[in-house]
Amino acid sequence: MSYGVSAALQQAIYQRLAADTALSTLVSGAIYDAVPAGIITGTYVSLGPEDVRERSDMTGQGALHEVTISVVTDAAGFQAAKEVAAAVSDTLVDASLILARGRLVYLNFHRARARRVEDADVRRIDLIFRARVEDN
Repeated sequence: MSYGVSAALQQAIYQRLAADTALSTLVSGAIYDAVPAGIITGTYVSLGPEDVRERSDMTGQGALHEVTISVVTDAAGFQAAKEVAAAVSDTLVDASLILARGRLVYLNFHRARARRVEDADVRRIDLIFRARVEDN
């Protein structure tokens, strides 16, 4: 297994999201690799946790990354969050990202979870994507 591609994958995903005009317009450019300190109002997208599993084979080192992208909003209801989540999904599914290290084999939607954040009038959708990478 190699975890060596993780930083390159994160960078490529962030750049892809930030470069998408439709998504950027929906969140007024609020796309974060690291969410700024303090209270954020409106709707934003942030890169979240990832789980990685070994997926090497006879041809070389590889890993399967489960990457979480979160959509968070203080807008009433889930409609605005779901529109942003759809834009995130449209931007990433089957994207052919160029990585600074390694190679992306595929990037697919895996699952999502929409919920209200307890004790706050905030909605959150966590989208999980699976990315298979090789590090040869």
